[in-house]
Amino acid sequence: MPAHPAVLTSTPEWQRLKEHRKRLDGVLMKDLFSEDPERAKRYFTEGAGLFLDYSKNRITDEVLETLFALAKSCNLEARREALLQGRPVNVTENRPALHTALRNPGSDAITVAGQDVVAEVQRTLKRMETLVDDVLSQRRTGFTGKPFTDVVSIGIGGSYLGPKLVGEALQPYAKAGIRCHYVANIDGTEICETLRQTDPETTLFLIQSKSFQTQETLENSKVARQWFLKHCVDEQAVSKHFMAVTANVPAAQDFGISSDNVFPMWDWVGGRYSLWSAIGLPIAFTVGMANFRALLAGAHAMDQHFREAPLAQNLPVIMAMLGIWYTNFWDAETHAILPYDHYLRSLPDHLQQLDMESNGKSVTRDGTALAWQSGPIIWGGVGANGQHAYHQLIHQGTRLIPADFIIPLKTHNPVATHHADLFANCLSQSRAMMAGKSLEKARAELVAEGRSEAEVEQLAPHKVIPGNKPSNTLTMEKVTPETVGALIALYEHRTFVQGVIWDVNSFDQWGVELGKQLGKGILPRLLGDNSDRPASDSSTDHLIELFRSNGNV
Repeated sequence: MPAHPAVLTSTPEWQRLKEHRKRLDGVLMKDLFSEDPERAKRYFTEGAGLFLDYSKNRITDEVLETLFALAKSCNLEARREALLQGRPVNVTENRPALHTALRNPGSDAITVAGQDVVAEVQRTLKRMETLVDDVLSQRRTGFTGKPFTDVVSIGIGGSYLGPKLVGEALQPYAKAGIRCHYVANIDGTEICETLRQTDPETTLFLIQSKSFQTQETLENSKVARQWFLKHCVDEQAVSKHFMAVTANVPAAQDFGISSDNVFPMWDWVGGRYSLWSAIGLPIAFTVGMANFRALLAGAHAMDQHFREAPLAQNLPVIMAMLGIWYTNFWDAETHAILPYDHYLRSLPDHLQQLDMESNGKSVTRDGTALAWQSGPIIWGGVGANGQHAYHQLIHQGTRLIPADFIIPLKTHNPVATHHADLFANCLSQSRAMMAGKSLEKARAELVAEGRSEAEVEQLAPHKVIPGNKPSNTLTMEKVTPETVGALIALYEHRTFVQGVIWDVNSFDQWGVELGKQLGKGILPRLLGDNSDRPASDSSTDHLIELFRSNGNV
């Protein structure tokens, strides 16, 4: 593979950022706060109902100006318009990436291959509304006439992570009478445990697969269909209890699903961006279509902010360029997502796929090898729990781990002083990352405890917290459909901006496809196919034999 000519790293902006990095090497953020009483106000912005404090970062005005100049030199503004106007930004598959059209309120036409996709989206939303209203009002029932009580969504990847996140996040808005379950794993335990909680007479299944050939989804759907027919021998009843979101209508019909129960999934929407489409039906069943539309409205508000706000006040751009700063100039390898709200507990899982599947690339859009690092490892967990686990590594470990703290100003569940306690925990963690604890302070604390001089000298180094660890704090008034929509759209655009800077295609995922291809050759051998299939490596061959020798064939 030819080496990339390193255009990005040769730009004047990149070289200036390297110089800024050297100058800031020994500078402490706590000193920057002391020198500038207005720092928190200056490094604060808002948009679409979200508020961003990015003052606890290793930045100066000069750093920010250069980061935004780098974004302009990479043609971010033109690339942003190409994305939003529906041009084929997915260069390896020659497709647009029009997830923003899914939350367009219908006022603007966007044409792809001669069709107004916004009008098509609006028609689909109306179909979704009719279905959801019919189920929630009990006008639509199961094969015995009983109303539906459970919806089982069968998908994987974006068809699973996004809807699950939003369904949990909007639980305060849940409608009575419907429980949503999510099945993704090919481990049979998940589908079996889910079916044990449901009644075939009152369960509606949603099969979520663009191709209707995704192995995990198809196999789980077959199990669900067999389970259903075990209790209802009339195959015609399948059409009452099974629906699909897919581009492969004939395959869905062969499964027994009526074409009236098939919702579209378009090529111009990637799975990890699809929760805004009919893939979001589980969300709509959970919270109703009015709240689903509010979710779309919040995301659209962030789309407008991303499109119109100057780069220096643009939430996705600011967060993206700070990520570039740490990944490419401070050698940060990971980024932590830390939501301080139980309802947002699955946000790190969704953002893990969104970011790592989008920007986990090693070649540029023209296929040449990257001469710089691309996407970081995304990880994290909910709220105060992590403080008693992995925050230790963030505070005293040797790695630089930037973090996003996310917390609402108000809670849906005001219990005693819990929310104030939670907010205090969030602020104290971000402050501890920034300020740390010096050796002198550690010694003074030990002396105040009455420790001997020998104990002070022995223990003090262990109590030092280096500090100077960067973080953002994202807040919103409350976790609502609008703010959840805006939050997810913010990270979608942040991911896109970083892909522009690194010059990668953020909308394909060929690495995912390789495992699927290899699995097709391994599975028959596991199931006892003794034909002359080509051997794998010695490790894979040995493990196949181990599986077969343990009574699995």
